Amino acid sequence: MGRRQNVIPRQGGLSLPFNLSGNNINAMLKKFLLLVLTMGILSGVKTLAAEPAPYGANLFQGNFAKNAGTVPLMPGDRLVIRLWGAASVDDIFTVDPQGFLHLPRIGPTPVTGLAPDKLAEDLRSKLAASGQGGTQVYVMPLDARTVNVFVTGGVIRPGRYQGAATDSALAFLDKAGGIDPDRGSYRAVRLMRNGAVVGTVDIYSFARRGELPSLRLQEGDTLVVPPKGPAVAAAGAVRNPALFEFFKGQADGAALIDLAQPEKKATHAAVSGTRNGAPYNTYVPVRDLAHLALEDGDTVSFVADTTGGAMFIAVEGAVRGASRIPVRKGTRLGDVQNFIAVEPDRADLEAIHVKRKSVGARQKKAIADSLRRLEESVLTASSASAEEAQIRAHEASMLSKFVERAKSVEPEGVVVLDNGRDSGDLVLEDGDVVVIPPKSDVVLVNGEVMAPQAMLWSRNKDLDDYIKGAGGYSAKADKDRVLIMRANGSVSRDGGSIKAGDQILVLPKVESKSMQAVKDISQVLMQTAISARAVLGLPSLY
Repeated sequence: MGRRQNVIPRQGGLSLPFNLSGNNINAMLKKFLLLVLTMGILSGVKTLAAEPAPYGANLFQGNFAKNAGTVPLMPGDRLVIRLWGAASVDDIFTVDPQGFLHLPRIGPTPVTGLAPDKLAEDLRSKLAASGQGGTQVYVMPLDARTVNVFVTGGVIRPGRYQGAATDSALAFLDKAGGIDPDRGSYRAVRLMRNGAVVGTVDIYSFARRGELPSLRLQEGDTLVVPPKGPAVAAAGAVRNPALFEFFKGQADGAALIDLAQPEKKATHAAVSGTRNGAPYNTYVPVRDLAHLALEDGDTVSFVADTTGGAMFIAVEGAVRGASRIPVRKGTRLGDVQNFIAVEPDRADLEAIHVKRKSVGARQKKAIADSLRRLEESVLTASSASAEEAQIRAHEASMLSKFVERAKSVEPEGVVVLDNGRDSGDLVLEDGDVVVIPPKSDVVLVNGEVMAPQAMLWSRNKDLDDYIKGAGGYSAKADKDRVLIMRANGSVSRDGGSIKAGDQILVLPKVESKSMQAVKDISQVLMQTAISARAVLGLPSLY
């Protein structure tokens, strides 16, 4: 089977969808992520066609409203109980704090959780067991009168609703259509009475543990659903795929794991969202997710990726949308290039290049090797006289400072693309940065010139013109070692072909009595200039 072709055909090398507008970037990103998941890049993730429903939304399907008025008895309830026949009782009784009802000729009777009609059946059974089987029983909750309660805030149908005083807050919320999934909070519903908060309801407590506060609604009470708090979506290999709401400042990976309950096979989590107005993506083991702070709007996809088959690449420069993209190991540049949204008026599509950590590491090692040889050649050189020994000591001191500066250079690890037909065949590595430089109308002149500066590009100017514009060469300049750093990351010494966006680097001339030192220093200068686009200052050897 041949290698998979690009999703969108390319013409003349790299092609990008630079006709994208800001309004459809998010849609394009979602399309890409959907393609990523269906291709198996993040194996085990359940594809999301839309944002999952809020956790607890399935509670409001009319069942609480339908069964209103049959709320079980609880401490504090008052009951009218009448017995006649073999036994005679007619009085008002109150359920004590422990949930017991104390009746004459029957004794303490646990009633918490029973409906009034079920209590009547239990009383008949107890009387029959004690030889009073002919006794008739009547039970009526004294507080079972109707009340009118206002329901407002983030609900589907705000208004005034009638129900029994024994109905729960959930019943009245259900009558109002339930919590509005886009606006309302499931975490802190307030019960207002005479302008004061007399209780709150966290619907998560009921959804997870069946716990509801003992709130008795009264005539004229108001249930207020506050605005929706920070919410994070959990998807993929979880037992509870949903949109979870958090109290402010409490959204983190540990809390999400507790709510979403990842499956045992889930090993990693892909987190996407926004930080400081910029797209944010990361991919971490589930154990590390527990220590990660989450923010409103984040989506966390739990995946089974025991082989570590997924990785992230970054995109920078004149781009819009996501700055990091999840891909499968072995993905080629051509597989993802058509999902990078660029700024059409700014992007220089002919100057695309890749920054690679592994290349940067090799460049840094090459510089370190050159520096080691330089130190060896200088520090081990013999002196024929005391005067020469003094010169050598001064030279060694200056070179030590130069070596320290050179060691601090961080190479960019640029992989130059030739813009040819095979550019898209580059196999991407984890942490690669695809750079799409912005177009530029200037040429930078740096290094050993009198006045380093940026100048407006002109097709009629060559290298000498730009050097003159920067005040000419300095006294330390090596006129034979001038580098042209192209916007696509390549390096040239062709001074007759200066392009817009180029950077001219004039390297310094190396002078020393040691030819080996000259050679080694020159090599280090060239390596740092090419790998980091920087010119190191030379040590004063005399």
